[in-house]
Amino acid sequence: MTPRKLFRTLALAEAVTWTLLIAALVLKYGFDNERFSPIAGGLHGFVFLSYGVVTLFVWANQKWPARTGILGLATTVIPWATIPFEKSVDRRGMLKGGWRMAPGGEEPTNGVDRIAALVLRRPVAAGIVALVAVAVVFSVLLYLGPPVQLG
Repeated sequence: MTPRKLFRTLALAEAVTWTLLIAALVLKYGFDNERFSPIAGGLHGFVFLSYGVVTLFVWANQKWPARTGILGLATTVIPWATIPFEKSVDRRGMLKGGWRMAPGGEEPTNGVDRIAALVLRRPVAAGIVALVAVAVVFSVLLYLGPPVQLG
């Protein structure tokens, strides 16, 4: 899977889960039906975290300027903003190419590249570690519960 395909997939998933979450909140507060909120909230939370990790990874791989990477991360908190951001970086050619640190690719020169090389050269192990890490963060957030309402 190329950086472009992975990033586009997660950007779309983030937008879809925003839609599900907002629909669940409309049902909860507009129709007093809380049945879908935990499901939509959990799904959105998981995709939110996954999109953030993928954005960091693609940012490093594509050597985006800091401004672009930070903007990419910021789009996670604005409903549906991942789609126009993804389209913008794709249109500017910032998603072209493969994984720089893949086997046979560039040699790592810094810490970020070393991590990328480790992930790309051992994808199954890295995938398991990434899933566990996202699951741990997700579980901690579930344990902490929903945000406290102000006022």
